[in-house]
Amino acid sequence: MGHERIRVQVEGIVQGVGFRPFVYRLARQRQLTGWVRNTSHGVLLEAEGIRLQLDLFYTALNDEAPPLAAITSINRRIIATENSRDFSILPSSSGGGELQISPDCDVCPDCLAELFDPGDRRYGYPFINCTNCGPRYSIITGVPYDRQATTMADFSMCDDCRAEYENPADRRFHAQPNACPVCGPRLYLITATGEVVAGDPVKEAIRLLKSGKIVAVKGTGGYHLAVDPFNSPAVAELRHRKRRSEKPFALMVGDLARAGVLARLDPIEERLLAGPEKPIVLLCKREGNGIVPQVAPANDYLGLMLASTPLHHLLLRDFLALVMTSGNVSDEPVAYRDSDAVESLTGIADYFLGHDRRVHCRNDDSVIRVFQGKPIFLRRSRGYVPRSIRLHEAQQQVLAVGAELKGAICLTRGDRAFMSQHLGDLKNESNLQFLDQTVSHLRQVLSVNPKVVAHDLHPDYQSTAYAQAANQLLVPVQHHHAHMASCMAENGLEGQVLGVILDGAGYGADGTIWGGEFLLGDYRRFRRVGHFSQVPLPGGDAAVREPWRMALSHCHAVFGSDAFSLKLPVFSALADGDKRLLQRMLEQGLNSPLTSSCGRLFDGAAALIGVRSRVSYEGQAAMELEALAEKSSSEWHYPYAIVSTDEKFILDCRYIIDGLVNDLLAGEAGANMALRFHKAVAAATADVCVKAGKAHGVSRVVLSGGVFQNKLLAGEVHDRLVAKGFQVFSHRLVPPNDGGLALGQAVIAGRSDACA
Repeated sequence: MGHERIRVQVEGIVQGVGFRPFVYRLARQRQLTGWVRNTSHGVLLEAEGIRLQLDLFYTALNDEAPPLAAITSINRRIIATENSRDFSILPSSSGGGELQISPDCDVCPDCLAELFDPGDRRYGYPFINCTNCGPRYSIITGVPYDRQATTMADFSMCDDCRAEYENPADRRFHAQPNACPVCGPRLYLITATGEVVAGDPVKEAIRLLKSGKIVAVKGTGGYHLAVDPFNSPAVAELRHRKRRSEKPFALMVGDLARAGVLARLDPIEERLLAGPEKPIVLLCKREGNGIVPQVAPANDYLGLMLASTPLHHLLLRDFLALVMTSGNVSDEPVAYRDSDAVESLTGIADYFLGHDRRVHCRNDDSVIRVFQGKPIFLRRSRGYVPRSIRLHEAQQQVLAVGAELKGAICLTRGDRAFMSQHLGDLKNESNLQFLDQTVSHLRQVLSVNPKVVAHDLHPDYQSTAYAQAANQLLVPVQHHHAHMASCMAENGLEGQVLGVILDGAGYGADGTIWGGEFLLGDYRRFRRVGHFSQVPLPGGDAAVREPWRMALSHCHAVFGSDAFSLKLPVFSALADGDKRLLQRMLEQGLNSPLTSSCGRLFDGAAALIGVRSRVSYEGQAAMELEALAEKSSSEWHYPYAIVSTDEKFILDCRYIIDGLVNDLLAGEAGANMALRFHKAVAAATADVCVKAGKAHGVSRVVLSGGVFQNKLLAGEVHDRLVAKGFQVFSHRLVPPNDGGLALGQAVIAGRSDACA
């Protein structure tokens, strides 16, 4: 049997996940000698021994890797033998590289068992972790991933923890956040005025929550606001204080059994809930679950997540569920620094359950719903960031800064794209500062120094202003082209596709507001080969907050001035003077820019049917319209027309609105109208694709844009296109909404002449 020595470079998420001790144990099992170390590229090792054992060792590196590891490349080469005597773990090396960072992870089963074992020295300790679980991205301050480059540098390990940390056979070998009650972080419970509450912080917090108090709880990436979801006055008070009148609150439960009491779960949803990422998953409510209606008013779904930290598990021993909503003031980022949290959340929270382990990088909860048996992100954040997305080919380093709503940035390095956590809506100074902090942090830990910055075409977006202030080479990218490219990139597509991009609004290449688009193109260029018919947006942004305006605009497009005399409930509250003013706005184009928005079409339909004439959060009208449609089984849809003009296919929405109004005047049930509307939009969308596909010889379709968060519409469009022979591609790795836009911007910029 031959004797050899190999050098192996492993890249991916291989630091902070127990990879070095795994290699050490594997080498010892195979009687190999050599060493392993962390580098700025990942993990580097050398192993020497019998050739057969080396082959088995190399195969096991990939096949038996630790549960939190995600290997993206592994390469070996034969080198000269050294006749080393043992296998050792060497100190980390530094320098520029291509390290990938692990996301924050939930408590593993072994740590959870210890947490509730009265005989264990970490019994009830809310910061228990090992190499298979615990905080990662939120505490990392630099690379390589070692304790001194995390916020755990503030704590010196006791002798017992140090012995575990230095023992290669121990589960906590080189677990950087390793700690115990003797040497690690500690909890505290204070009032809103900063007074310390005596007693055990967890027990006292449970007592306060049971009494109806609002408690701010510090999690992995920032604060949540917790309240008892079975206490109606307490939930109402949280809504009042947070100024969040109707948007659903997320719920946290301790395990899958309790999740099943509150909602209906399928196997995919169970797997998502129970995975180490612990996202919020949108689930159908179970009737009679006891949760007060104010938790998710006018909504058939609950946003549920399982406990994601030891502290959450300890709190939930005494509750079936707790409201755990983001700890922030409306439209601002999640509070994560202790002093800032007390300052910003005082007036909302009665008490603060915090601790002295610093959060370096705030990270809100991820949100997912299941579509066609696969997850679709509504918000990609904690648990998934900063996992990379493989690109079809390597490109120059690019920073893409996204749009304005649902902000997220993207950095590229080689054939990898790294999306940031959810940043929120970039309309205020706090979120812009968050964007700047995130750019700086990711550039540092990923060793990326981009020379090109991609941004949205809209001249008034704050993200555009941020990009322009960077004093670097800029690549402006049209909003819907970026959506199309985002879906292409995550599906590894090259060449020409037909992009169906349905959303609320995006700055169009012709200066109008786009949102119901059929684009033909690739990463370098696109043509607008179709769109929804344009109508005025009366009042501009006011029409987003008041869907009745879109109802009137679409009716005016069908009936002209007669629309103002229609006996429809949505218009009954309008005074004659207001009607005359709105008629002038629509007919003269006063503060009424043209839009092809599919999102605003849904708003108008929702208002006409009586679902919602005013909204308190983005997408509310469309979400409630979808929920209503799911209560119907109507098999037909409203008529529509497709007009071919100037080498474009225009979906004339007037026929859909006319059919809806006729049903409304005839007293048809709202659920039937809602479903017929959904089916009409889906059928018309598929027919435009058929015509455009035939005209341009394209059979691949990508679906993107926030409207495709609507599971009913997305399913209808997908099934109709597949039935027509199209290959259909949807989002799975990033959200279809603007939260995934930066990926498309980054790849478009990377393929542009600026990066040539």
